[in-house]
Amino acid sequence: MSLTSGQLDQIAPGVRRLVARNPGFMTGPGTNTYLVGTQRFAVIDPGPHDLVHIERILEAAGGRVSAILATHTHPDHSPAVAALAQSTGAETLGRGAPMHGRQDPTFVPTRTLNDGDVVRIGELTLRAIHTPGHASNHLCYLLEGTGMLFSGDHVMQGSTVVIGPPDGNMQLYLQSLARLQREPVTHIAPGHGTVIEDAQAEVARLIAHRLQREAKVVERLRRAGRVTIDVLVTSVYDDVDPRLHPVAKGSLLAHLLKLEADGRAARDNTAADATWWMKE
Repeated sequence: MSLTSGQLDQIAPGVRRLVARNPGFMTGPGTNTYLVGTQRFAVIDPGPHDLVHIERILEAAGGRVSAILATHTHPDHSPAVAALAQSTGAETLGRGAPMHGRQDPTFVPTRTLNDGDVVRIGELTLRAIHTPGHASNHLCYLLEGTGMLFSGDHVMQGSTVVIGPPDGNMQLYLQSLARLQREPVTHIAPGHGTVIEDAQAEVARLIAHRLQREAKVVERLRRAGRVTIDVLVTSVYDDVDPRLHPVAKGSLLAHLLKLEADGRAARDNTAADATWWMKE
């Protein structure tokens, strides 16, 4: 199933998905906004500040929005929160924007959610799961009793997630993926793309993919000796479109920082561009 901007679908009882009007290279068809509830609604990730999209959210909810939740504060997920809250009087929930990375400073939650906190919408309950890695303030939301996880950018359909330091962290990302293996998650409603029907198979695939990429970083770095990220990225990501290499450098740095923290890699920061090498 393909998605288009503005598309509204019911994907589960009490759950609808509305695609924002921000299709692109990094966002796919656009950011998924989810409406959860039957009489009153929680809105998850209302997306960029787009008045047309905000009006569509209000129309779909009949204006009956009780809570607005952000998975994280990247600019394709949370900037519409303030306007939607002003229109509805709904409380805003999530975690405030960290200092580093491309963040939305306008998101200031009326209630900060911690791991395990719950949000009730009528008879439905969303439980927050703190999943740092893509962003330090990233939360997923589990719709209790259904197995459906609203994953934001922690897991995306059809592509891997960029882990961009300093706010992104590869070690934490892998730990957050492993956390989902211990949760009753059966299917995933991602921030971009369609529903992932076999959640646990996809999580296992993502962990294996990241570890395989790490092994490739180790092999190519050992072969190169001392090398900069600009040179190393063309070797480590020789299996992806070269147009993605500028973006891939963020995830490559995250892999290298993980190897450094593990005591396996080192770098020389005295030059304009850091030179990396394997210590093994």
